[in-house]
Amino acid sequence: MLVTCTRRLEWDALHRVPEHEGACKAFHGHRYATEITCAAPSLDNVGRVIDFGVVKSVVGGWIASTWDHTAILMASDPDPAVQQIVASNKRHSRPVYLMAAPPTAENIAAELATVSRQLLQGTGIAVVMVRVWETPNCSATWFAEEGPRPAL
Repeated sequence: MLVTCTRRLEWDALHRVPEHEGACKAFHGHRYATEITCAAPSLDNVGRVIDFGVVKSVVGGWIASTWDHTAILMASDPDPAVQQIVASNKRHSRPVYLMAAPPTAENIAAELATVSRQLLQGTGIAVVMVRVWETPNCSATWFAEEGPRPAL
């Protein structure tokens, strides 16, 4: 039997997808939402995989300080506005998150999975799924390669 728990977190950010064939090639923003699904080999003495508050404070705290009210951009984006956004955010004490890959929902989900696994390392739980909602109608899902996958 596999028991999982899922915590939803939300943030606002600007992005741009270079080489996109449509409107996403322009700078624009989203109200992102994510679902972080965790699993454990057994429940704790309270009957949980992990306290939802731990996921909120650890992963949600990282999102708040790194992705919320900022920009998620590709480091090699050739648009000169990227460096202007980086400089402007620096003046306003806000980071810009520069990814190696284009900041699509798929790549953001994979990035958040990597970060979440690092942040929750040592808790005895595994991050098995990360779903990122770019809009209320569009999401991308990352699954751990190892272990069972929860039903969608």
